[in-house]
Amino acid sequence: MSDQKTTDGTKVWFITGASRGFGRVWAEAALKRGDKVAATARKLESIAALNEQFGENVLTLELDVTNAAQAKETIEKAHAHFGRLDIVLNNAGYSLVGTIEEASANDVKAMYDTNIFGALAVIQAALPLLRQQGYGHILGTSSNLGHVTLPVIGYYASSKWAFEAIHESLALELKDFNIKVTIIEPGAYATEFGTQESLKFAPGMDIYTDYKNNFFQSLQNMERGNPDATPNGLFAAVDAENPPLRLSLGSNNLAWVKAEYAKRMAEWEAWEDVANAAQG
Repeated sequence: MSDQKTTDGTKVWFITGASRGFGRVWAEAALKRGDKVAATARKLESIAALNEQFGENVLTLELDVTNAAQAKETIEKAHAHFGRLDIVLNNAGYSLVGTIEEASANDVKAMYDTNIFGALAVIQAALPLLRQQGYGHILGTSSNLGHVTLPVIGYYASSKWAFEAIHESLALELKDFNIKVTIIEPGAYATEFGTQESLKFAPGMDIYTDYKNNFFQSLQNMERGNPDATPNGLFAAVDAENPPLRLSLGSNNLAWVKAEYAKRMAEWEAWEDVANAAQG
């Protein structure tokens, strides 16, 4: 095929984690603008209503991204159903809440199974199909916490730092195949991401109780964006001839990242003599 889009400009999306939060918002927005969507979720009943609302333009599929074989089967089924996939959007993920000392290795591994290895399973299943059709656009939901971090959700932030590095390398590796990559970096939004279904809490230690209570209280005062305002940002990226590698969503992200990187640059420069001497 020559390039993405049919003559009428519609696109075909494959979206993981489409039952709630950004995944649901973006799936519905894409369908409302006339695109076709293969929407996936761990529980099929959680996305069944999309069939009633959007009919043949949507294909709902059950997918637990931690099951690599199921990821391959599901993405191949979606590709066969629509005849192509223009956009593959990895959105499934959750946050582990707990200090670095509190969370167990098993808790961290379980989160990485979804946030990292689940995304990799989808990407690796999609790439042969995208190469065969001669184009594609891989999107992945990261976070502003892919550049900065906070206490108590440090393991979640670490998964997003890894997510960013993987996708940056992926973009370089796919350049010659006409497959684009965009990392979506939302700031704080009023989505269901803060609900029990999107959070897992590590067993607490009494010594951190006051610290965590103060941290959670500070989050209550954080300005949160409207998730329904985000689809146009996504559409601008997927419709662009040269989409960005990183797409920040939210008005507070850039100032925070710039401030943090300014601190890093100042510290690196302050220790530059030591670094240079270590060259040998």
